[in-house]
Amino acid sequence: MPSDTSDIASLAALADEALAAQAAREGSDGAAFTTLMERYREKVWRVCWRLMSAQHDAEDAAQEVFVRLFFERGKFAGRSSYSTWLHGVAIRTCLTLRRSRSRRRRREEPGTAEQIESHESRQPETAAAFDASHDVVKLLAGLDEEDRALMLMKFAEGHEYDALAEMFGSTSAALRMRVSRIKERLASQAGRLFGTPAATPVRP
Repeated sequence: MPSDTSDIASLAALADEALAAQAAREGSDGAAFTTLMERYREKVWRVCWRLMSAQHDAEDAAQEVFVRLFFERGKFAGRSSYSTWLHGVAIRTCLTLRRSRSRRRRREEPGTAEQIESHESRQPETAAAFDASHDVVKLLAGLDEEDRALMLMKFAEGHEYDALAEMFGSTSAALRMRVSRIKERLASQAGRLFGTPAATPVRP
């Protein structure tokens, strides 16, 4: 533990990567790891809230993320920024939890998926009946879990493709193509949601 306020200040002044290297050498409850977690507490919570969609689920996910960050603190190899690596851990944690809870809900509530699909396939009488933000949530909820996470991290969190490639274990080019295809699919679904035909993509 730091002996005085000057030690605490010196830790706070370190870059993420330097703190991560020091945290990897620490035992439990080390000062460097604690400083890192305080630095990223709000960001981890925000990412978990976006990916989990409910406050109690986000709280569970954020707690799990910090536990994983502690036990995997020696795995940060510096190939990307610490922030990018941390976001990758958060994404994988949230996807695992969402998939696990989705499987459990299907076991506990047979027929729910079919009911949701039937409900979402019905077109509203007028577009005015829907709130725009609710519609976006519904559209994203229909995506594969990883596609949904990718779109949120790209457009809600504003990450560049190079960082996303590290987070999702892919390449920038592959993710650009993937996002483009997802956008086309969402545009088609949005047209059905509002009872209007989707525009036909213009091919070169």
